[in-house]
Amino acid sequence: MKAEIRADGLRISGYVNVTGRQSRPIFTKRGKVVEIIERRAFQKAIDRAENIQLLLDHRQDKVLASTKDKTLSVEEDEIGLRAETIVTDQETIEAAKAGRLKGWSFNMLRPVDELEERADQLPIRRVREFDMTEITLALDRVPAYSATSIELRADEEVETEERAMETEVTVLVEREPEKPDNSAYRNRAYKARIGNMRKGE
Repeated sequence: MKAEIRADGLRISGYVNVTGRQSRPIFTKRGKVVEIIERRAFQKAIDRAENIQLLLDHRQDKVLASTKDKTLSVEEDEIGLRAETIVTDQETIEAAKAGRLKGWSFNMLRPVDELEERADQLPIRRVREFDMTEITLALDRVPAYSATSIELRADEEVETEERAMETEVTVLVEREPEKPDNSAYRNRAYKARIGNMRKGE
């Protein structure tokens, strides 16, 4: 993740998750597995979503950006799920300046998966499709790779899985250009004026 603090806000870009790659061992509803999110799974989720929000620490009361209002851009490319945004929330900007920005997380709803059993190894869970409604910026929480919760959505209980990836975070602060030091020139000009005044005495 690259985060750059500029005059117009906190510009953030990077990969939320990489597709087609085995995760470290995680606990899921399928038990302890190694998980692979198949290619195109993210794009299918994006295409189905009416709106994807960028939240702070999974807080529904802290919406930082969204695809609906075009302040959040998300796409799946040949590497994985990439996101870009400009955050203007001052709390988030100050936290990033303080080095508290930990990385990305995202949610998975209604996953369609397949379990591949392996001898003497953890099974592979291949996630082919899912719904996604949020991406999260993790500040105060260290992103755990997997977590599961039950949420009430549209009068039905929905099992929500959260995923994160170990992320290297680079925070850059845009600095104002240094003003040129003209003191030597001013001193010469001043001395020249004094010299001219003395000659005119």
